[in-house]
Amino acid sequence: MPVDILLLDDDAIQGATRKAILDRVGHHTVVLAHGQEALQFLQTPAGYPIQMVVTDHLMPGMNGPDFVKALRRAGYTFPVLVLSGYPDAEQEYKTLDIVFRVKPLPPEQLIALVQYLVDSSNRRTA
Repeated sequence: MPVDILLLDDDAIQGATRKAILDRVGHHTVVLAHGQEALQFLQTPAGYPIQMVVTDHLMPGMNGPDFVKALRRAGYTFPVLVLSGYPDAEQEYKTLDIVFRVKPLPPEQLIALVQYLVDSSNRRTA
């Protein structure tokens, strides 16, 4: 089953909850805990075709901004949704072409936003 959403969160409960929400509406989501792990996943055949990434802002090792910078340097242009409990963190993503939302994000808002970003990405590349 191809994965279409890469979800990055070092909090296992938050990751599993978001995965269940997205999978329930038809997405195929993989959850990883660290940025370096996610970058390695994207370079494997199993990592394709990702349609978007949902990532936490604060994570050990590689935080959200560093992860998104690495994605963009590697040439990945798919949509990225960054979730953070810190509203001021949005400033760190100014030039990285992401969508930023403050947690908590209710399930219906997560579903709607992910669907919008996936649909927009499909229209851009079609």
